[in-house]
Amino acid sequence: MKSPTTARIDVQRRGLLTAALLAPIALATGRIAAAMDRSDPSAKRLRATKSSQENSPMTVTYKTQTVGDVDVFYREAGRPGAPVLLLLHGYPTAGHMFRDLIPLLANDYHVIAPDLPGFGNTKAPPRGKFDYTFDHLAQVITDFTEALNLNKYALYVFDYGAPTGFRVAAAHPERVTAIISQNGNAYEEGLSDVWGPYQAYWRAPSEKTREACRAALSPEAIRMQYLHGADPLKVSPDGYTLDTAYISRAGMDDIQLDLVLDYRTNVALYPTWQAYFRKHQPPLLAVWGDKDPFFLPAGAKAYKRDIPDAEVHLLDTGHFALETNASDIADLIRDFMKRKVASAS
Repeated sequence: MKSPTTARIDVQRRGLLTAALLAPIALATGRIAAAMDRSDPSAKRLRATKSSQENSPMTVTYKTQTVGDVDVFYREAGRPGAPVLLLLHGYPTAGHMFRDLIPLLANDYHVIAPDLPGFGNTKAPPRGKFDYTFDHLAQVITDFTEALNLNKYALYVFDYGAPTGFRVAAAHPERVTAIISQNGNAYEEGLSDVWGPYQAYWRAPSEKTREACRAALSPEAIRMQYLHGADPLKVSPDGYTLDTAYISRAGMDDIQLDLVLDYRTNVALYPTWQAYFRKHQPPLLAVWGDKDPFFLPAGAKAYKRDIPDAEVHLLDTGHFALETNASDIADLIRDFMKRKVASAS
């Protein structure tokens, strides 16, 4: 058996031997890399491109902002200092519905897409300790924008994001530079007959009328929202599969049914939001999937009644228009924002 002193000497010798063997290899590797750079400039460009991409406005980051007792999860991309575009999703999805749109806009705008309480990866207290109402969702989003020091922003509103965003806009009109409404309704004529069971629940809340709305939470109903009126070959299953997983979480069904009941407050506020439109005339772009089974094209056209300069575009697709027409919508937004917002930012 070797003595401790002898063992230490052996370890040191092995370390020196290893270093002696590796040093020439490292030196040779460096020389080879330098030679490749001289003979192949594309190698140098590749490293430079990789470095620039890591700091590119196109890079989407994933963050959390604590607002009271809510940890708001959000996606962010673009250049700080660029015009802010706040993206508000709807039911049954989350900020991931903007996964195709964000990279298309990030080079020109500072894009932020939070998950609403009760959706996606935002963490809020359970039902009974948190009021799942649209008033409360709007307050969380208002507090969220203030926590991020967003003093001016354009709102992109879709589905549930519309009543959330319109509450924010009506309360703080000086902060809103523009509104993009993608199947985000503010007029009774925009509501289709599909709302019948919900309206019955609003008129007479009971276990019976509540249960009649539960079918809207099923995987089949969520899938239908994506596919109805859309080219199925262009609709990724990832969206509705993830939404189904979100809605299937424990306690989520009752949270969503609470929001269904509270949706009646949105319809009651339509005149208030229409008055806001008339008084403040926010630049408004309505981009609508015209085969949406929930919100009819009449709801898009109605904006022009209160905002004569509103721009309305109907697309040949369904409720989740971004699934099939993200590029078209991005083009419309860039053109609209360039004319209506960029000079004011």
